[in-house]
Amino acid sequence: MLLKKRDLSDCQALYSLLTHPDVFPFIRHKPNSYEEFLFMTKQTIEAEERGEMISRTIVDEWDRPIGTINLYDIANGAGFLGTWLGKPYHGKGYNILAKELFFEELFFVQNMETVLLRIRLENIRSQKAAEKIPYVTLANQSRPSIYKAINENPSGYRYNLYEITKDAYSLYYKKNNAQVQGPIHPLEA
Repeated sequence: MLLKKRDLSDCQALYSLLTHPDVFPFIRHKPNSYEEFLFMTKQTIEAEERGEMISRTIVDEWDRPIGTINLYDIANGAGFLGTWLGKPYHGKGYNILAKELFFEELFFVQNMETVLLRIRLENIRSQKAAEKIPYVTLANQSRPSIYKAINENPSGYRYNLYEITKDAYSLYYKKNNAQVQGPIHPLEA
């Protein structure tokens, strides 16, 4: 499994996965059609070129697109994480692998300092997944202004706020990758 830069050629496969009722309610931007998803993906690619976000397609061992992972609202070395996987890939370990590859890029290549996760209270699956990650901390109390801001939204959704710092991830990475050979390189276009 690996991550690759977003490409319009992956949209058909991704759209068919994101429309599943176990996935669609929890994605950030909800397209009403394939054409709208194609347009949104083009906007995502352009936003990355402007430095506003970082977005990758998650592919399986056979190079098939299975989801996306994104860092939104980048400001001052921090951004919000958004990840989704197609239903057939839930519970198979892809989520944590994708996150670790993405965090390596964010912290060691892109020089981000903090990754924030806002997870809707009713999204138990995502909360449990986040809480299994050893370098994630609940940040409802340590970042009260952000916690308040994400919970003052027009949709009325309630969220928990989680945080991953570069320091926490770096410590975890060093402990678990002592045998890594050579530097980490950014993804090729």
